[in-house]
Amino acid sequence: MPATLNRRFLLRERPVGDFDPKVLQRVVEPVPTPGPGEALVRNRYLSLDPTNRIWMGEGESYLPPVPLGEVMRGAAVGEVVASNSKKFPVGAKVAGLLGWQDYAVVSEAGDAMAQVIPGWLPVPLTATLGVLGVTGMTAYFGLFDIGKPKRGETVVVSAAAGAVGSIVGQLAKIHGCRVVGIAGSQDKCEWLTRELGFDVAINRRDANWREQLTAACPRGIDIDFENAGGEILEAILERMNNHGRIVLCGMISQYGKDQGNAPGPRHFVNLLTRRITLQGFIIIDYIPRFPLAQLKMLWWLKRGRLKDRSTIVKGLDNAPQALTQLFSGENVGKLMVEIDEAPTA
Repeated sequence: MPATLNRRFLLRERPVGDFDPKVLQRVVEPVPTPGPGEALVRNRYLSLDPTNRIWMGEGESYLPPVPLGEVMRGAAVGEVVASNSKKFPVGAKVAGLLGWQDYAVVSEAGDAMAQVIPGWLPVPLTATLGVLGVTGMTAYFGLFDIGKPKRGETVVVSAAAGAVGSIVGQLAKIHGCRVVGIAGSQDKCEWLTRELGFDVAINRRDANWREQLTAACPRGIDIDFENAGGEILEAILERMNNHGRIVLCGMISQYGKDQGNAPGPRHFVNLLTRRITLQGFIIIDYIPRFPLAQLKMLWWLKRGRLKDRSTIVKGLDNAPQALTQLFSGENVGKLMVEIDEAPTA
């Protein structure tokens, strides 16, 4: 029997401090009907990302905060099951900001940033959220457009066992760089070095991790792909080389903090004296360039030069609790939810 109900998680209040699953409210509503120029997508996988916490707050971001009472914003991938749109035919695989729900309506106006997944991407749907999706594109454009790596340079990646960081390190190795990863456990560090080819991996929970970072970078740091912020960014700033580049992708250690009163990183003067470039970026600016980058990533993936790993939580109802894994460091690689069958009554 086809599903007639649509589970949705609504943002009922703004979180204060760390993310609390209780700020999300589960509701069950009828499956929506697409109108003219619209299509109905059955979501299959939901991406869980640090930016979810940013969108829940009232602070300034690259997208407006999620309004209270509205479905939680989130990237997802699914299949068109009903359509009044030539752009989104029935059977097409679609990725976009489809939200924390079983079914989403997408329109030709592009309000959900929904894109049909090209048929020439012969990969599982999970890869379209991971290595060939926004995650992989973030790693690709951040490293190559902003980091501009040169063979033999030293690249440091924080949150290196996460979705983006694990891909960045592999791309840097493909480009002939020395790669040092910073992660949150010894198991993650061993995965980075043994399976992904990082030259060194440092457990940030070790008491002497700063000394380990210095020893791992005897010629200093040329590129920092920054995902963590806080004391890790401070330690890296102290060790950056002249004309180094800092790719500011994320600052997960700062999410949920009062940014107006948060102290700035020490050693910031090194940006001036060592002529360091620090640049933030938002991946939606690069969407028109995705296809060529995806082709290159697919080439490396199929030849075994890139490895894609996901932590998959089963069941949409488990999504709020699963999001906490990002901030406790439990996940390895891309964190996502495999959405189970929607209720029928």
